[in-house]
Amino acid sequence: MLPGVMGASPARAESKPESASVSLRTLTYKDSQPGLDRISIISPSFQVVTPLFDEDWWLNGTLVADSVSGATPRYHTAISGASRMTERRQAGDVRVTRYFERVSVGGGIAGSKERDYSSVAGSFDLRWASDDQNTELSVSLGSSNDLINPVNDLVFNQKRRTNQVSLGVTKVASRADVLQASISYSDGRGYYSDPYKALDERPRERQQTVLMLRWNHHFVDGGSTLRSSYRATQDSFGVQSHTLQAEWVVPVSSSVKVVPALRAYTQTAAEFYREAIYDPALGEPFPVGYDRNNPPRFISLDQRLSSFGAAAVGLGLVYTIDRDWTVDGKIEAYEQRSNWAWDGAGSTGLAPFRAYSAQIGLTRRF
Repeated sequence: MLPGVMGASPARAESKPESASVSLRTLTYKDSQPGLDRISIISPSFQVVTPLFDEDWWLNGTLVADSVSGATPRYHTAISGASRMTERRQAGDVRVTRYFERVSVGGGIAGSKERDYSSVAGSFDLRWASDDQNTELSVSLGSSNDLINPVNDLVFNQKRRTNQVSLGVTKVASRADVLQASISYSDGRGYYSDPYKALDERPRERQQTVLMLRWNHHFVDGGSTLRSSYRATQDSFGVQSHTLQAEWVVPVSSSVKVVPALRAYTQTAAEFYREAIYDPALGEPFPVGYDRNNPPRFISLDQRLSSFGAAAVGLGLVYTIDRDWTVDGKIEAYEQRSNWAWDGAGSTGLAPFRAYSAQIGLTRRF
């Protein structure tokens, strides 16, 4: 998943679904750099939300099938023929939630499988609402186990395990405002290096802290809603990031809403990231000062661990056909540049990166 591409979900108090539903959705994605088309993705998905034993037990299940093709850099922004790939991924998750008067308890499992990577995860969460339903506290626990077997056989049966805990509070501050804050901490141990990239050796532990703040404001005059969020992360690799996002839900008729969106992102480089400077005597991609006989303990030339800034603009559309059927869609353009880093210390020698995505969905309620 590319840094800065994922947006924040709307702040809201967790509540029991109003109805069962089935959704079909398709996402297309394509990224590029000057003179080079890179990754293309087609990702259809299916989701079902339905009560189980009675109206207090609910199931939420999703299936996704990704088709990925193109090229990824072996180092920095340099592409070689060996980096061409075609991949398919199947993923799914199932979640069951039991709702009480002021408490909900949920648990879920998820799995993902592709040719060289598989993952299994589990989660549990507990939510408690105040008597007036205006304040909600939540605690979530999660754990995932990954297995890495790259097709180049550089490593075999490498494992990674990640445990996470998250605490959150949602507050209905007024008839027009919902505030939310959450903090999460994850501890990962295992294989983090990229076996397909040159000179990539990363620590076998990664701890990360994430702070998320959200504010939704409803404008009574006109009926529009502003969804805004701020996300900050810090990890043991030395990467710090900040994301600002805003979405404006604007009703243009009783059945149509448009949703323009903006997002800004920045991150610092990992402590072991090496700039795109090469030594002609050693040949690419060896950085200046690299000693083959005494290599550094940790090193990466992965652009995703560099220092950069990014911006995205999107436009969504929601069309409510009737009480049972809804169609929605969204398009987004994203661009990443080193000199857009907010601290002015972006990494050197990297080509701009651009990505475009479009999605359309159909939902049927019962």
